[in-house]
Amino acid sequence: MAMAEHAGRAAAVPRGARLRLSPRLRRTLGRLAVNPTAWLGFAILGTVIGLAAFAPVLFPGDPLDMVAEPFVRPFVALAHPLGTDSLGRDVAAGIVHGARASLLVGFVAALVGTLVGTAIGAVAGYRGGLVDDLLVRLTELFQTIPSFIFLVVLVAIVPPKAVWVALAIGIVSWPTVARLVRAEFRSLRRRDFVLAARSVGHSASHIVLREILPNALPAIIVTGSVMVASAILLESALSFLGMGDPDVVSWGAMIGSGREQLRTAWYLTALPGAAIVVTVLALNLVGDALNDALNPRLEDR
Repeated sequence: MAMAEHAGRAAAVPRGARLRLSPRLRRTLGRLAVNPTAWLGFAILGTVIGLAAFAPVLFPGDPLDMVAEPFVRPFVALAHPLGTDSLGRDVAAGIVHGARASLLVGFVAALVGTLVGTAIGAVAGYRGGLVDDLLVRLTELFQTIPSFIFLVVLVAIVPPKAVWVALAIGIVSWPTVARLVRAEFRSLRRRDFVLAARSVGHSASHIVLREILPNALPAIIVTGSVMVASAILLESALSFLGMGDPDVVSWGAMIGSGREQLRTAWYLTALPGAAIVVTVLALNLVGDALNDALNPRLEDR
């Protein structure tokens, strides 16, 4: 009897009940599903991520190896559809493998910048007073320094490795997130649900992490997606100047190595440049779509 009753209860529970989504998440996914900007952005970004993930399968071997004669034009040799550079390296292999380095640096840098900026902005916005003043002055100090010059100095100090480049870009990028998170926390800390949490005796860490931060996440997520695009551009600029990781192929390094042959072999700079443009465009489209889907002002529309 007990087993039959247990089986009856299990059958009464609908399948996927544990996977039920919250109403807010369903509304967000619904807005993304009907947004053509989201479809286009995620399609392009998914294609770039897919190429980066399957780069060793599509183009096995080292993309920096010399595999053919120099300056083979695009669409001339089937084995090298996008041609070769001045050293006989496959341009298509460099672009596909370069997506791995650019996306890795972009996402890691955005993650570092978002975490640091969120921590500083949350403390400043929630505590207020002297702590807020000190952290605001620290943020303003970082913003008075030209970001790219500061980045060049940091990269010149640390070893020329991709992980250090990503960390340096994250350190340069955090002030924007900090100012945004501080404004969100200053606005949310006066809401009724925060006052209710204080009245029942919840700690400051509980209020910050469980009450305020989830309501500030939409703005942080949108800013983080834009930061990935900015980080890719900064990494490309550093590689163009020869300050990137010499052991890793990247789009900026390909543009830098092909600039001397710009008149005779335009494709050496145009093709990796187009890859940067398309990827940054996709990330900006995704950011715009997330902003539309997560915007609380559109909840009742």
